[in-house]
Amino acid sequence: MYESDLTKFMREFLEKNPEVVEKQKLARATWWDTKLDPQERNEWEESQLPQPSYQYYQNP
Repeated sequence: MYESDLTKFMREFLEKNPEVVEKQKLARATWWDTKLDPQERNEWEESQLPQPSYQYYQNP
């Protein structure tokens, strides 16, 4: 069965460095797997300005 060089490298790298997977999970949890505060989310949405239909042309 064919295995690309990249796949082979990644498999071998992760076998030699199993801590990398845990670091990836920790980094993901830091930036992506967080709960949003509904109050902050509402304030952010209310502070947004409406976008014009075509941003690069302004009607006088």
